[in-house]
Amino acid sequence: MDTDQLIRSLAADNAHRTPRVGAVLTMALLVAAPLSILIFATFLGVRPDVMSAMHNPFFDMKFAVTLSLAIPAIIVSLHLSRPEALLRGWGWLLLLPVGLLAVAIGGETMMAPAMPMSMRLMGKNSRVCLLAIPAMSLPLLAGALFGLRHGAPSHPALAGALAVLVSAGLAATLYASRCTDDSPLFVATWYTIATALVAAIGALLGARVLRY
Repeated sequence: MDTDQLIRSLAADNAHRTPRVGAVLTMALLVAAPLSILIFATFLGVRPDVMSAMHNPFFDMKFAVTLSLAIPAIIVSLHLSRPEALLRGWGWLLLLPVGLLAVAIGGETMMAPAMPMSMRLMGKNSRVCLLAIPAMSLPLLAGALFGLRHGAPSHPALAGALAVLVSAGLAATLYASRCTDDSPLFVATWYTIATALVAAIGALLGARVLRY
């Protein structure tokens, strides 16, 4: 048997192939998502005035911000799942929600205020926000960490923090359909604090779970 034929035979015998990190991450998030949706449906549900709220651009803005956090976080976390990968050149993607919020806050400031700034900042649902987003994030965080574990990140704590951004962004997207506080100031403040509450947990777990 010549060398080429031997290589082909060995390749044919090796039917088992390690699944790609992206495929595992997608499946893990799809498995975890129903649990987060169940938490949402059981304890929260969609806001009663959702149909009229859709005509408010700041209501729509919330979904743009949360998805612009989750989707880039998925992209960057998959990039960092390789052992040689660095954050350099990719981190700007994580600034997209910051830019969107800055534009939205500027737009709201230029409009005639419907309520004082302090009321827009504090809102009516800050406590619910701080509980709901972390609660719905945890199943998704477990799925994201499981998916990223199939890679070999050189910075496990950073990969864990990115897993948090993925899960918190998706959970915040769910919560945005419930939250009646549509001000960008509220979103920038309380959604960020809720995400930060889970970020520390994700970084600690990532340092352990994603170490190889």
